[in-house]
Amino acid sequence: MPSFDIVSETDMHEVTNAVDQAKRDLGNRWDFKNVEADIELNDKTITVSAEQEFQLEQLKEMLRMAFAKRQIDPRALAEEGDSKAGKLIKQHYTLKQGIETDMAKKIVKMIKDQKMKVQASIQGDKVRVTGKKRDDLQQAIAMLKEAELDVPLQFNNFRD
Repeated sequence: MPSFDIVSETDMHEVTNAVDQAKRDLGNRWDFKNVEADIELNDKTITVSAEQEFQLEQLKEMLRMAFAKRQIDPRALAEEGDSKAGKLIKQHYTLKQGIETDMAKKIVKMIKDQKMKVQASIQGDKVRVTGKKRDDLQQAIAMLKEAELDVPLQFNNFRD
């Protein structure tokens, strides 16, 4: 029986490359000369720090652009909040890995509401979709790609 998995994974190697690219861009920007600003990656958290609020916004945009160049979905970044440390303003982000239970339930409900000839089941941090025909599975993939979900989805492990 054909099946595929719906996952939400972020390639950490590409994230490291994107952060490094954003840091290089930061070093080349004339408006950040003699300004204390930085982008740091620790495990699955990214910290963006700058002296002023508008500089922080510029750094966030540089990070998003670096993510886009590396084909990393910016929805993989979850904003944790900001903090002040001395004269620096810091913004913390975590990288989303896996599909949370609430989102998985929402995906299963969306598939069932469409009355497609497929079955969806939650398996840990992924959702497995099975059906009798490949066309039904492709229809489910197309429906999920059109849906406006706040997590990046990948479809892998497609089996006939």
